[in-house]
Amino acid sequence: MPSADLPEGHDKHPHAPGADGHVPPSAESPRSDRESGHHHHGPDGHRHDRPPSQGGEAPAPDRSHAAPGHGGHRHGEPAAEGHDKHAGHSVEMFRTRFWIALVLTLPTLAWGAMLPHLLGYTPPRFPGSTLLPPLPGSAVFLYGGAPFLAGAVRELRARLPGMMTLIALAILVAFGYSLAVMLGAPGMPLWEELATLVTIMLLGHWIEMRSITQARGALAELADGGEDRVLALAAARSGGHGGRPAARW
Repeated sequence: MPSADLPEGHDKHPHAPGADGHVPPSAESPRSDRESGHHHHGPDGHRHDRPPSQGGEAPAPDRSHAAPGHGGHRHGEPAAEGHDKHAGHSVEMFRTRFWIALVLTLPTLAWGAMLPHLLGYTPPRFPGSTLLPPLPGSAVFLYGGAPFLAGAVRELRARLPGMMTLIALAILVAFGYSLAVMLGAPGMPLWEELATLVTIMLLGHWIEMRSITQARGALAELADGGEDRVLALAAARSGGHGGRPAARW
């Protein structure tokens, strides 16, 4: 009986092996593609992974199409990249500024109003002695307070106000108020308080930076010789055998 006419291009035996017994790739079952986890490309040009067969591991989610412009930050979090509150600080800088500020603070206190009243003495008077509290106090503000003012600017630019901003605000208010009183505004100047605050803050940051530097040095030393110490300790516990300790299962 003659066979029915088939559409043009249709092979009667799509699964017939070739002369060497090999089945053409196009004749393989579509199921084998699903089971083997082959990758297929959709009409949009992106790769779509077929799910593996039962018992296989689930494919990792494709993170290549992340939303641009986020840079790994969560919504609502400020981008604090590049912000370091100790940028440009060193032990030597705070130490030098502390000693200079301390020398300038002594005449500010000696010719001020608070210390003579507490100790019951009258400071010596000479031409220009009335300028002793304002001049050294202003020098302490400009020289000793510079690291705190610069740190406050960095914190505000990063939208992360902290200790530097607090110190800068305090010394700015004290300096502005004392300058206004010296120019004729009613009130009592705060040159002594200003100089004392800056000097104490410089001392505190000097101690802080020294502690940070020592801690960093200890961590670097531990990182350099830590592996050798661990291996030596492991060898001593294993009975003096050198080399890395064998893993226990």
